[in-house]
Amino acid sequence: MAKTKTQFFCQNCGSSFSKWMGQCTSCKEWNTLVEELVQKKSEKNAWMTEESSSSSRSKKPQPIHQINARVLDRMIGPDKELDRVLGGGIVPGSLILLGGEPGIGKSTLLLQWGLKYIDKNLLYVTGEESADQVHLRGKRIGIDNESCYLLPETNTQSIFAQIKILNPELVIIDSIQTLYSNLMDAAPGSVGQIRQVTAEMLRFAKESGTPVILIGHITKDGQIAGPKLMEHMVDVVLQFEGDRNHVYRLLRASKNRFGSTAEIGIYEMVGAGLRAVENPSELLISPKSEPLSGVAIAATLEGVRPMLIEIQGLVSSAVYGNPQRSVTGFDLRRLNMLLAVLEKRCGFQLGSKDVFLNITGGIKVDDPAIDLAVATAILSSAEDIPLPPNTCFSAELGLTGEVRAVSRVEERIKEAQKLGFEQIFISGFNKVNPGDYSIKVHQVQRVDEIFTHLFA
Repeated sequence: MAKTKTQFFCQNCGSSFSKWMGQCTSCKEWNTLVEELVQKKSEKNAWMTEESSSSSRSKKPQPIHQINARVLDRMIGPDKELDRVLGGGIVPGSLILLGGEPGIGKSTLLLQWGLKYIDKNLLYVTGEESADQVHLRGKRIGIDNESCYLLPETNTQSIFAQIKILNPELVIIDSIQTLYSNLMDAAPGSVGQIRQVTAEMLRFAKESGTPVILIGHITKDGQIAGPKLMEHMVDVVLQFEGDRNHVYRLLRASKNRFGSTAEIGIYEMVGAGLRAVENPSELLISPKSEPLSGVAIAATLEGVRPMLIEIQGLVSSAVYGNPQRSVTGFDLRRLNMLLAVLEKRCGFQLGSKDVFLNITGGIKVDDPAIDLAVATAILSSAEDIPLPPNTCFSAELGLTGEVRAVSRVEERIKEAQKLGFEQIFISGFNKVNPGDYSIKVHQVQRVDEIFTHLFA
């Protein structure tokens, strides 16, 4: 009987070791080594052929100037938001990884997108749910597509056998952690299996020219589960973010070999699936019957897309002695810094007050251009004076009280102008011509100047 061979793999970076150690010497993480079987079977990969293996050995190096680069025609899908994040569509032969929290809508997004792809043969491989469960979700979405095929399977050799028969133009795997390969004696979801399965899918995508989309689980830290090597192997890494208690979802690209990582897609979760939001500013700003104090509108950028968000501030007397600082969707440390600037540079006594801050819509914003809107919302609540209607802000505050310039302010002004705002406050250090816009542009250089305009 052959002796079983085992090795220790790091769950963070995928490095292998012959014995257990408390710390991985590659990524310096502690207690990440797990023991796995590594004895490989002798059967050949179901996708690999003798022609492909021999051709890969016969390749020779070429001078870079003699290589004729092909212009790849992207596959334009039915979802404009997804195509925007991918850089204009799916590149043939690409391997795409989509990660997100459980229940956020990853499977719904790709199933809905696949059902809308009428003119392409698509194979949806499900390893987590039965065919009946996926069919019921498809009925709830309300889209019928005869060219979308469903395969409940977890063995990669069986999947490749069905791919040879069906010859699809796009493959979706839900999820990569449930697949296993006969070439690796390890449990599904282990580091060795994830690495082996990803390598097989990568080889299939590159040799056949068929794009493959993988759905991946994430850890408690928000990182995609499995070794970091998997993220290096794929061409595109997408993150599907949002709060399950809110209806909005954000699709970001943390890695994209074929486009920019600055684009984002915005979706709204409805009863029939996910609806693409083309103008998020109108949804993130709630209508009001009368002016209310503590509400300010900020012009921000999510990726390269400008949009307006509503910031709500509440200032009240501290009941229990120690003042509270609570935020939703904003950095608490930055709020403390802004409160210190308002007290030191403007003379507002907020040290003994409870301050609560909320960015509506359940989104998280780290753009420093919303500093001015945060400060005005807090002071509006503290003085109980509503801000002038149809007013928005876009500037960063410095520790010395100066209003600092922000990037791409022209796009922010145009977005506010498009939505019907009458005035916008920006930094005086931004080089813009106010006469180029129908909206009134106020340029201020000190934080106390803006309060003279608003609360005089």
